Amino acid sequence: MSHAPPDGEQALHVEGLDVTYGRALSALRSVSLTVPHGGVVALLGANGAGKTTLLRAVSGTLRLHRGAVTAGTIRYGDTALDGRDPVAAVRAGVVQVPEGRRVFAGLSVDENLRSGGLGLGRRRPELVREARDRVFTLFPRLAERTHQAAGLLSGGEQQMLAIGRALMAAPRLLLLDEPSLGLAPQMVQRIAGVIREINDQGTAVLLVEQNAGMALSLAQHAYVLEVGEIGLSGPAGELARTDAVRRLYLGEAADDQGAA
Repeated sequence: MSHAPPDGEQALHVEGLDVTYGRALSALRSVSLTVPHGGVVALLGANGAGKTTLLRAVSGTLRLHRGAVTAGTIRYGDTALDGRDPVAAVRAGVVQVPEGRRVFAGLSVDENLRSGGLGLGRRRPELVREARDRVFTLFPRLAERTHQAAGLLSGGEQQMLAIGRALMAAPRLLLLDEPSLGLAPQMVQRIAGVIREINDQGTAVLLVEQNAGMALSLAQHAYVLEVGEIGLSGPAGELARTDAVRRLYLGEAADDQGAA
């Protein structure tokens, strides 16, 4: 199955992307993917399929992990991102929330948030206040813990902080890498609701998730990455009904008529 995402302005366009680590390890091969303006796109795949590598290539952090784009292009609107650094991506409006949260444990919640808005503050200080208000509206719990060290927060609170820190840069495209990883079911539902709300406010989302049920419920379009190559793509609802996705990612038997 292969379908293009809905027509309209393309926030992100990845075309024919090859990525290698070192000189020999091929991580991505001829990967093409689009995220429409204001949309949510899910990227599914087993561990080691290359999902995080793709996000790193888009966000400009690939070189920090000894990886390199060897073919293909990455464009966000009119801006070429392939071969650029993370600062260029953030300036273009693309911000990544890494797997494992990666908050600054020794800094307070407020200091973590301010670190996310440094570039924005240099250009438009008033926008930092607006971004902070947005974060506290989405995550009232963070507003109650502004002076608490981030390392003392629960796992769910740290995920809130990681997303909030990214939102401080006022992204137009948010790259989320496994936001539900290691969280209790109730917190997973809370994070899913926040992702939906962020998107409703106009921010596009590229969502990498092991929790395929959650990802497909949020996304309009989805891709399945299989050992560095796109194996399936299509509207999220259609992919959720395919035998392969139901069996491999939703934990359902192929002949189960109760598929979502």
